[in-house]
Amino acid sequence: MVFQSLDDARNYVLSNDEDYFITDEIIRGVSFSVFKNGPKLIPDILNLCLNHKEKDFLVFDEERYSFGEFHQLTCQIAYLLIDGYNIRPGDRVAILMKNSPEFPLIFMALASIGAVTVCLNSWWTAAELEYGFIDSEAKLVFTDEQRLEKIRGFASKLGLKTVLCRHRDSSKSDEFWSAVLAIEQNQLPKIDLDQDSDFAVMYTSGSTGHPKGVVMTHRGAISTLMSWHFGLRVLDAMGLGPVPYTDKNGQPYQPCQLVSVPFFHVSGTHGGVLLALWSGTKLVIMKKWDPSEAVRLMESEKVSRFGGVPTMAAEIIEEAKKVGAKLDSIRLIDTGGANRPANQAKEMADFIPHVLTGTSYGMTETNALGIAIRGKEYLENPGVTGRLIAPIAEMRIVDEFDVDVAVGEVGELVLKSAANMRCYLNKGIETSEVLKNGWLYTGDLAKIDENELITLVDRKKNIIIRGGENISAQEVQTAILEHPDVVEAAIFSLPNERLGEIVGACVYCRKTSNENESSLRDFLKNSLAAYKIPEYIWIKNKPLPRVASEKIDVEALKKEYSYR
Repeated sequence: MVFQSLDDARNYVLSNDEDYFITDEIIRGVSFSVFKNGPKLIPDILNLCLNHKEKDFLVFDEERYSFGEFHQLTCQIAYLLIDGYNIRPGDRVAILMKNSPEFPLIFMALASIGAVTVCLNSWWTAAELEYGFIDSEAKLVFTDEQRLEKIRGFASKLGLKTVLCRHRDSSKSDEFWSAVLAIEQNQLPKIDLDQDSDFAVMYTSGSTGHPKGVVMTHRGAISTLMSWHFGLRVLDAMGLGPVPYTDKNGQPYQPCQLVSVPFFHVSGTHGGVLLALWSGTKLVIMKKWDPSEAVRLMESEKVSRFGGVPTMAAEIIEEAKKVGAKLDSIRLIDTGGANRPANQAKEMADFIPHVLTGTSYGMTETNALGIAIRGKEYLENPGVTGRLIAPIAEMRIVDEFDVDVAVGEVGELVLKSAANMRCYLNKGIETSEVLKNGWLYTGDLAKIDENELITLVDRKKNIIIRGGENISAQEVQTAILEHPDVVEAAIFSLPNERLGEIVGACVYCRKTSNENESSLRDFLKNSLAAYKIPEYIWIKNKPLPRVASEKIDVEALKKEYSYR
């Protein structure tokens, strides 16, 4: 049966597929719609991978791990955590490394014993990392050689135990692997866990300057995964799902995802690791982004799904055209994290007619659950952000008095679902400002049309999204104001075709200063990660313009310099 109406398809799945039956439940004093059936805990998802035991799961350079091997190693690491490092339910343990097989292995092992993974940004500077360790109170970190060098200076001061997993050349470290392989276990420890207990902390930049630790629960993550599965099931019911996974000879092949986003992002853990374990998808891990290598891997590994920022998708198409690659195996290309040029989706669909392309919006605070659109509807409406992802999420668009605005009017997007974060770590005031009676106030301005299509139009929060990375303008401003010659500074986003947005700065320096753009950028290298440093800095010898409230007129400066 194929449905023409989206509502009819949703209602059919909700009424006939017991995997998606919905009920109401009180969580932290608030009533939410929740999935009645399905997995309840992250280790439940790990055990699902045994349904694909013999198939490839992780591919990293010459290394390959089947689903069965991944499960076995995760069990061994779980016992190593308990017996070797004395980790108990609720303990916070950090992972700090570039993408490698150890990240998902340790991530799943920690969740399986009730510990809380602290996902730290591997691009942060030593100062930023020290803040992350102090804030999270993690006393154990699994890391690689490059990141280990960054934290050596403060590790002993914080009582931090470090475990080296990979060397600089990406080879395995005996310190970690010899301990893992010495353990003989093939089942997870039996630990009683609650689905509303914490399972991860992920850091996201905010307008307050310091990154905020988003506390996620088992139920929150699984609510997102179930909602994504529901969406694909509805597409199938409408006859709009992906083309079958068969090659030009009619032979079926395993779904495969190319992983280019960092595992310390929710898109890497949820949209990558957890979704793949559940669905039997092979993950091909890239060390770093390289369009030519991406296209080579897509062809050799028969990659069927790619997710990343719009820049990456565009570079893949450009490289494929250059080398004559057909990308026949691709079925899904999803983008998010930055604005997508309107013509990019059509160009992609023209080049790969069988691809189901789309875009999405989600936040770390919502376990990545939010808004999405795919396929024909997306190609017909390239400027919209999408529809609210059904079936358990609710949304409002409100004015400054928390009153719902009319259709077509702009207001703040507010989301409610069991996928929402529990809180910001150690930040009660900030939590209360954004979480109110189960509703998450996103700080993003949006509008909705009569067809329930949502368009994000701006951000209330002063955040710059550079190639999918959130950058706090206030954090950059604070860093640049530490320079003794800088009197005032305004930080703002600049449009960029490749990255969506880049960081710009306008500063007022003392009249006796000899500083220039290059020297200021060098100064910032000590306190900011490279991607946060302004790519353009304009230096003025007079105070910056102000609005009536005496605040610096950032919008005027942004308008003045955006197209220079």
